[in-house]
Amino acid sequence: MADEKDQVTEAAEQAVTAEADGQANGAASTEAAEAPDLATLTAERDSYLDQLKRSLAEFANYRRRVDQERAQARELATRDLLRALVPIVDDFQRALAVVPDELRNHPWVQGVHLIERKLVALLEREGVTPIEALGKPFDPGLHEAVATEPGSTQNIVVEVYQTGYRHGQHLLRPAMVKVGDKVEEPASGDESATAESISEQPATEQ
Repeated sequence: MADEKDQVTEAAEQAVTAEADGQANGAASTEAAEAPDLATLTAERDSYLDQLKRSLAEFANYRRRVDQERAQARELATRDLLRALVPIVDDFQRALAVVPDELRNHPWVQGVHLIERKLVALLEREGVTPIEALGKPFDPGLHEAVATEPGSTQNIVVEVYQTGYRHGQHLLRPAMVKVGDKVEEPASGDESATAESISEQPATEQ
């Protein structure tokens, strides 16, 4: 009987020990399964860094595009304002051109002239420059032909009705012109020869 009890006790102890070992091994396996691998953590870190870099690059491109659009909008608004000012300068210059000589020194006329100079200076500061047209070949990108000399065979600007303007590299307003044949100016040698021949002619006897 004593031997049987010892055997039963020993078997029970072995069972308890085996169960404890099994629980310990199961816990260790669970911890090993739950513990993230270093390679997995590194891959996740690199993925997050790549997403962050992409987001920063996209935001930088967005900000650059917004700045460019704002600059273009300001430039277009400025150009529209300058285009509206040009006819006002024309009106001032036309009015001053017909002032009688006896009134040119009148204070009121001098005040108008001062306003005209200030407007012209404003246009120059903003990069507005007049288009040189007289005597130049007709350019449809810069000139607007409103008249043509009858029988002319050339497209040369022979008269300017309204000055054209550029704003930087952009056309603000074309010049209104008349086209025709270029006027040939006599050479200086021909003029002197003509003058000498006239002076050498004998005086007409009375």
